[in-house]
Amino acid sequence: MNTENNKLTVLILAAGIGSRMKSSIPKAMHILGGVPMIDHLLYKSKQLNPSQIISVIGEDMPELQEHIIDRCDVIHQTKRLGSGHAVYTTKYVHALKEGITLVLYADTPLVEVETLQKLVDKVSSGDADICVLGFENYDDNSYGRLVVEDENLLRIVEKKDLQNDEKDITLCNSGVMAIKTEIIWDLIEKINNENANKEYYLTDIVEIATEQSHKCSFILDDEETLQGANTKLQLAELEVVFQSTQRMKFLEQGVQLIDPDTTYFSLDTKIGKDVVIYPNVYILPNSEIKDSCIIYPFSVVEGATIGEKSKVGPFARLRPGTELKGENHIGNFVEIKKSTIDIGSKVNHLTYIGDTTIGKKVNVGAGTITCNYDGVNKFNTTIGDNCFIGSNTALVAPVKVADGAIIGAGSVITKDVEKDNLAVSRSPQRNIPKKK
Repeated sequence: MNTENNKLTVLILAAGIGSRMKSSIPKAMHILGGVPMIDHLLYKSKQLNPSQIISVIGEDMPELQEHIIDRCDVIHQTKRLGSGHAVYTTKYVHALKEGITLVLYADTPLVEVETLQKLVDKVSSGDADICVLGFENYDDNSYGRLVVEDENLLRIVEKKDLQNDEKDITLCNSGVMAIKTEIIWDLIEKINNENANKEYYLTDIVEIATEQSHKCSFILDDEETLQGANTKLQLAELEVVFQSTQRMKFLEQGVQLIDPDTTYFSLDTKIGKDVVIYPNVYILPNSEIKDSCIIYPFSVVEGATIGEKSKVGPFARLRPGTELKGENHIGNFVEIKKSTIDIGSKVNHLTYIGDTTIGKKVNVGAGTITCNYDGVNKFNTTIGDNCFIGSNTALVAPVKVADGAIIGAGSVITKDVEKDNLAVSRSPQRNIPKKK
């Protein structure tokens, strides 16, 4: 992206309480693509390389503030008086007195970075003082309308305020706009709340700017990427669009999806080349799959890194903190959490590995578990290179199994096992004859 946006300020309006979501969770914190909606805009904003990112939230949103505080400046909109008022609350933390201010909405998270750059470029080039992002829609909807003449944007009219001759307009307002910072505060101070909702609409600055001979323009984009989410139904519709976009992206970069419609990705999913993913696979946040891996059906990958030439599944679960170094086999009904498994090691059946470091070329037998939790604290298990862990073994942490050691099937290991030793811990077998 453009590396010269040092005079760009991004504002993310995120004070919506989500009442139509029928939820006590702030609207911006509802999950899309595995992460809160606001994460999509923070991620895209950073790609624009702005001088400053400011998020406007409600003062009654501590969980949202905690989630974003280390990634942007945060301002509270103490009274929700409309989008114009929300932008105005940032005036005294706005670090730049000139440049461009880009206004985004937390509930419109799928707008593309390339589109945002076009908006910014339209203003930075001098072609417009305000540029609004719109879309074409021929159906009745709740969006405001763009009133244009000879490719100039004259004003934006909210749905509730449309007059008879304006109801047939098909150009709709997404809310996203780029504005010359030098003029923004003067324009907002002239907004009034004489409308159906008694709110201070940011959109009103277009008409005010036109009256002051500022040039207002617009660009159009695909409606799919500009949809907002005010209800759980609309959020589900956004998820469909997001997943479709992700699937297409990975297919185009060479990932083989056996059944694309049943493979689910997150915003930050990373996948290398020559990867094959079977149906019903869920890749949750903070996950990476490197080259030449196979992910078999009904597997869940979350917060994990899968090294080259590994095979995972079916019915496997990789939890946060898992790192497969490469050429690993993780089989059916295996769960791995916060563990590192080195090159060539296999954990193929019915096993739980937690808080564990496993060396190279280790075979972990079926039914093995690392007993990492004593009810109060968690402890680590270390298994060296070239070990063989027999089926149905319980490794009671903290415990170390040195290189080349063998654990007999059915053992409960509570003490360290030295290099190349065989460890067996079983009750003696008794065969008791049937009484006559």
